[in-house]
Amino acid sequence: MGHHHHHQSSDSNLKFAFFVNLIFTVIEIVGGVLTNSVSILSDALHDFGDSLSLGLAWYFQKVSTRGRDGKFSYGYKRFSLLGAIINGIVLLMGSIIILYEAIPRIFNPEVANAKGMILLAILGIVMNGAAAIRVKKGSSVNEQMVSVHLMEDVLGWVAVLIGAIVMYYFDLPIIDPILSLLIVAFVLYNVVRSMRKTLKIVLQGVPSEVVETEVQDYLLSLSEVDSVHDLHIWSLDGEYNVLTVHLVANNIDREHFYPLKLKIRSHLNEMGIAHATIEFERSDEACIHVEC
Repeated sequence: MGHHHHHQSSDSNLKFAFFVNLIFTVIEIVGGVLTNSVSILSDALHDFGDSLSLGLAWYFQKVSTRGRDGKFSYGYKRFSLLGAIINGIVLLMGSIIILYEAIPRIFNPEVANAKGMILLAILGIVMNGAAAIRVKKGSSVNEQMVSVHLMEDVLGWVAVLIGAIVMYYFDLPIIDPILSLLIVAFVLYNVVRSMRKTLKIVLQGVPSEVVETEVQDYLLSLSEVDSVHDLHIWSLDGEYNVLTVHLVANNIDREHFYPLKLKIRSHLNEMGIAHATIEFERSDEACIHVEC
């Protein structure tokens, strides 16, 4: 029941973020044209890409709640990662476009409407902040990626607000394109960091919250276990961690394998492993797996 509620919450959070972002993107485009601000237009392009990717994130989050079937034996959990990857790619492409527009204005600054920028910045902080707080409560990788983007938007608007206030009192139009470059640098840093985490999951790296040596040490500490091999740990979606392992057990009868499995699975669950596949062997049995 709690797991089902978690997925409903994720779906609701992403839906809320999507509509807030889409509405504000329209406001930004109009405001950016009226104020002649490249930083606001750049952020509008950024938010338009976010709206598209948020829609995909929302859709893939819904797909990820489906159970296992003949096509996907582990279920559809990993589809939420697809939304996170697309989100990151869109932001990377948007950042390149922003650089293309902002760099020429460093050398040829254009006057922007500072008062209008101040009003848009305040509105941006409020709307993006509300969405970021809502999505930050989620725990899926998809929600975490979206939360990073929304927080970047909030910080970006804080920077725009400060820059607009300075331009309101001083004749420094170059601040506008400089702000664009700073926003891009911050976005790129966080997107690359988030994409590395997502790609590690896709490439079946060991989850950061699970220490493989600790798992192996625990298994070897069991008096019934003589040796451990073919140990693999990975995550389906950043939350649901999976383990497979072969254990050599010479000192117990086969009828005791089942209660030992229950004991091991219970402890592994406390270590962050949600699903464990355990195979017992005798030392004189040939292991059919290549890595054994």
